[in-house]
Amino acid sequence: MSIAKTPPVPYYAVIFTSLRTPGDDGYGDMADAMVAAASRQPGFLGVESAREELGITVSYWDSLEAIAAWKQDTKHLVAQRLGREKWYASYKTRICRVERDYDFEKL
Repeated sequence: MSIAKTPPVPYYAVIFTSLRTPGDDGYGDMADAMVAAASRQPGFLGVESAREELGITVSYWDSLEAIAAWKQDTKHLVAQRLGREKWYASYKTRICRVERDYDFEKL
């Protein structure tokens, strides 16, 4: 895992925060498939994800149009439906325009 390499601002972030239901029931495989599918979408810039009790996935995009297209991707629509039916007790999605970023890396 690494920190996503994003371009100069501005760009967009989709923050998906979730609480899972018990068990996997195919969740891990679908999560991997969704990252792979998103990475092939026009406008995709990167993704970061962490899960303990609370899961947070942040994907980065070059435009609101790219985010809207990803939301309507047929495979993503299946994952969204299964998420509501099987994998999530609750979730929240936030879409933000990144106006400023900075970083640090110990050499």
